[in-house]
Amino acid sequence: MSVILGVFMHQGFEGSNNAHRGQSTQKMFVAVAGNIGSGKTTLTKKLSQRLNWKPQYEPVENNPYLADFYKDMARWSFELQVYFLTHRFNSHRLIECSNFSAIQDRSIYEDAYIFARSLFEKGYMSKREYENYYRLFMTMTQFMGPPTLMIFLKRSVNKLMDRIRERGRECEKEISTDYISQLNEYYHDWYETYNLGKYIVVDTDDLDFLNNESQFERLVQKIQDSMEQQDLFYSYH
Repeated sequence: MSVILGVFMHQGFEGSNNAHRGQSTQKMFVAVAGNIGSGKTTLTKKLSQRLNWKPQYEPVENNPYLADFYKDMARWSFELQVYFLTHRFNSHRLIECSNFSAIQDRSIYEDAYIFARSLFEKGYMSKREYENYYRLFMTMTQFMGPPTLMIFLKRSVNKLMDRIRERGRECEKEISTDYISQLNEYYHDWYETYNLGKYIVVDTDDLDFLNNESQFERLVQKIQDSMEQQDLFYSYH
């Protein structure tokens, strides 16, 4: 089993989130980030049950654009990204304005830095659409603070494709290996430069959160330990 954990507290974090200083130190907001098929929903569900936190899931099953998007990315990319952005902004603000601890399945930051970027660079989103989308994202993020902790789930392309095929979602049948590979590269770029707050990187190739309780409990302990750190970066193997 290989788990890579790191924690980093950005020096500018406190000053950029004055509006959030008043919230209880007992309240936690954790976001689970990762590529399609990385295990975000499984981990979100397990952690919410284990820690008694409220889960916020990504809209997949009832998403009105997702199936059409995978069939024709150029036609539906902008509509899909705006749909995801709006949903995640509402979920993020709901968590921030509540008095309960919560865990979010995929963060709003991934929409802009991973998926919209990929669609623009592949030519599925025009320059005008991308700039309009990014302005909307930047406006939204002015009214929200980052999660208490970001968990990045890292998985190899082959394992991601295996997982996508195993779960057999109708809307994901058209996903290509090239698309997943590019997203993986962008995820790596993002977590290597993430500076909004504390984070953990977890290599999930050999982890089974669902069936291996000892592996899951080790991860829970590392998550709890990381949230108690203040200005420390460390790695765990």
